[in-house]
Amino acid sequence: MRTGRLEAFSDGVLAILITIMVLELKVPEEPTFEALRPSLVGLLTYLLSFVYIGIYWNNHHHMFQLVRYVSGAILWANLALLFMLSLVPFTTAWMDDTRFAPLPVGVYGANLLLAAISYYVLQLAIFRREGRESLLRQALGRDLKGKLSPVVYVLGILGTFISPWLGVAAYVAVAITWLVPDRRAERFVHEHALED
Repeated sequence: MRTGRLEAFSDGVLAILITIMVLELKVPEEPTFEALRPSLVGLLTYLLSFVYIGIYWNNHHHMFQLVRYVSGAILWANLALLFMLSLVPFTTAWMDDTRFAPLPVGVYGANLLLAAISYYVLQLAIFRREGRESLLRQALGRDLKGKLSPVVYVLGILGTFISPWLGVAAYVAVAITWLVPDRRAERFVHEHALED
């Protein structure tokens, strides 16, 4: 099967997740800056999670520009990734509602870690389906960012037990490293004239 249906389904799920998160934001009851102040934490947690969903959407798009056909294993690995990402609105809301209590911040980090692992499993499923000639494998090379991110998540999760802000700082640091889209796949597609 070609990748079109998988990509369309994934795009739809990610759009719904962003919608769910924005609906969780609490609207001030008064038209004043003072009334807006309690919503600022929610806006910041929404921003962080929005950036993460955007990073996954962007990298998922680039990944599947290098994949021509999907197998059952790729479909299931993609569903596992979407499942982990579908928990982001829940863990975001919990972190927000508890004003960054240690356990919710740690669970948020665990959610991000499991999403990263799921993304890696999806890559492995693609590599297995396409063998040594996998264009994605060639484009990613050593994938240093992909290997370091889970380590930083684990450090962030452990750091939350010292201070929740250590965890938040780790999650923000990973987001910043991925904020600029990974151009390897995009460059590889362009160089090999793979665009449809």
